[in-house]
Amino acid sequence: MRNWSIAGSLEVMPAGDRPDLLAEAVAKELRPEDAETVGVVEIDPDLADTAEFCATYGSPLSASANCVVVAGKRAGELRYAAAMVLATTRADVNNVIKRRLDVRKASFAPMSDAVELTGMAYGGITPIGLPADWPLLLDTAVAEAPELIIGSGLRSSKLLVTGEFLAGLPNAEVIDALAKS
Repeated sequence: MRNWSIAGSLEVMPAGDRPDLLAEAVAKELRPEDAETVGVVEIDPDLADTAEFCATYGSPLSASANCVVVAGKRAGELRYAAAMVLATTRADVNNVIKRRLDVRKASFAPMSDAVELTGMAYGGITPIGLPADWPLLLDTAVAEAPELIIGSGLRSSKLLVTGEFLAGLPNAEVIDALAKS
């Protein structure tokens, strides 16, 4: 198992060894060869929000990435995408994502829709195990990060991955300026 410098006070385990700490869709998506390169940590679910998580466990905010679900309509068709940006930035929904989805207006998907469509807990949504027809939009800074802490699909754990791993996921697209400061 890799030594993760961003784990703070948490004990990192191979994600494949702890499927109980993964949303069902996430556990199904991880391949056997990912078992040693994707770490998982168990956390207090009340501390899953990024700022509280980092402050409590000593993980750098600059190494946290958030996954947001975005929706937009075009000719009556509802289109979804997931966007990954560093926690110190925000996704450019109104310009970059709107153009990529080719919709008139894009916005964050309602919480109930995001949870239902992903099978993941709100506040724990992750790019691993998303619906197969959704584009996964990664900001360049995410794709180039040597280590990241992301959701696990549950609020009771986090995953540790590399940007390279995320860029290799199905439907992943690396986009310059996806995030704004």
